[in-house]
Amino acid sequence: MDVSVPRPAYRRILLKLSGEALMGEDSYGINRATVERIVAEVKDVMVLGVQVAIVIGGGNIFRGVAPAAAGMDRATADYIGMLATVMNALALQDAMHRVGLPSRVQSALNIEQVAEPYIRGKAMRYLEEGKVVIFAAGTGNPFFTTDTAAALRGMEMNVDVVLKATKVDGVYTDDPMTHPDAMRYQRLTFDEAIIRNLRVMDATALTLCRDQKLPVKVFSIFKPGALKRVVMGEDEGTLVEC
Repeated sequence: MDVSVPRPAYRRILLKLSGEALMGEDSYGINRATVERIVAEVKDVMVLGVQVAIVIGGGNIFRGVAPAAAGMDRATADYIGMLATVMNALALQDAMHRVGLPSRVQSALNIEQVAEPYIRGKAMRYLEEGKVVIFAAGTGNPFFTTDTAAALRGMEMNVDVVLKATKVDGVYTDDPMTHPDAMRYQRLTFDEAIIRNLRVMDATALTLCRDQKLPVKVFSIFKPGALKRVVMGEDEGTLVEC
């Protein structure tokens, strides 16, 4: 008797990785073992035929020098943060290259010596060819977070879901670190997340996703196998939808 093989719940995903996710247990910078583990998780879902785009943050680098940026012009500080995301994107691409995972880095800022400029058509083609596309430099504009960049690139790439990778395995009624009795939400609406100020993503990103009916799944990137379980549609993390 034939046994049907479970199919992924999503065909194309946008993974939002914070810069802090690359630190591991370090206080700043890039932890190589952590990056390699994240890449292994990405490879596991690529094997299933899932197309993967990634938006990467830069907090692990820029926050490490933040005291020096105190009082800095906001736009200048934001551009420095964008450059930090480019460094993270290159580190992620290098780790993917080492395990034979094809990838391309596209930057919203023109730095053609190290990354391609963002071109939507090329990015779509790379995804269809089975390459991971890593989007760096946020939106390319100051005053916008990498959460907003994730929402924007997710819509442009026609992904099925934005996966927000965090240190916590979903959205809770309270901080689970200080309130052990806090309950994890399995599902939320965008309006509930915004009104309750649950800090799923920033308000601009949530509003963009709500208006385009693009679901967001919040999960822990530090739980082994969590990314694959999310992609397979299992009860992992918190789904935010209309």
